[in-house]
Amino acid sequence: MSLLLSIVMPAYNEQECISLVVDQWIELLDREFPTDATRLIVVNDGSKDRTGEILDQLKERHPKLTVVHQKNGGHGNAVVNGYRQAVALESEYVFQTDSDDQFVSGDFKKLWDKRRQSPFILGYREIRHDAQARLWITRILRGSIAAIYGTYIMDSNIPFRLIRGSFLKQLLAQLPDPTPFAPNIFLAVMAKKAGYNTFDIPITHKERQTGTVSILKWKLLKVCMLSFRELAVFRLELGRKVKALRTPEPVAI
Repeated sequence: MSLLLSIVMPAYNEQECISLVVDQWIELLDREFPTDATRLIVVNDGSKDRTGEILDQLKERHPKLTVVHQKNGGHGNAVVNGYRQAVALESEYVFQTDSDDQFVSGDFKKLWDKRRQSPFILGYREIRHDAQARLWITRILRGSIAAIYGTYIMDSNIPFRLIRGSFLKQLLAQLPDPTPFAPNIFLAVMAKKAGYNTFDIPITHKERQTGTVSILKWKLLKVCMLSFRELAVFRLELGRKVKALRTPEPVAI
């Protein structure tokens, strides 16, 4: 059975808010798509707290919820696993967000309303409530992408994006192996270089109220350097990969 929409959500140690976040996104699916086949796919990335247990309990009252448990592989690995699950379900559209309750489900409509204008649409954290170090890393990565690829993307790694399922399948086929640390950056760069308008729509970003940020201080700098190296290497393959993506993606009228 094909689906109209799948929402992909990685989760790691979010026991304090996971129930609230799942309820919010299931409520959106029920309200906006009452007669359509939709799914919320939560990938539990080897959580060490009660996140996995809570998700299994939530499945009992949410038929649209699919829970995938995996060994801890990092946020990027969990995102790609969720994307592959959504593609396997033949989802016409795939939306990705995070489980930390820093986004507002109501902003989904801003991207959904433009789904016929592009197969790849990004949100943009206009006011971002993160540690200053993370904000600097984002600026560095934005500049790195502009320097390496000659393209400007406001928030290339944002976990608030809507992708047409058929295009996502093409993108995943071109993703480097092994999965890069931040695969969402690579997907955004490929989509942009293939000539599609990503829109960069301003959305709300809230302060984190629960849990802890897993990457801080020196580790954040290390991750930035890793991502920069991966992006530089990927530059050598980009032309061939983008060419494979330029089979015209139909834009509905």
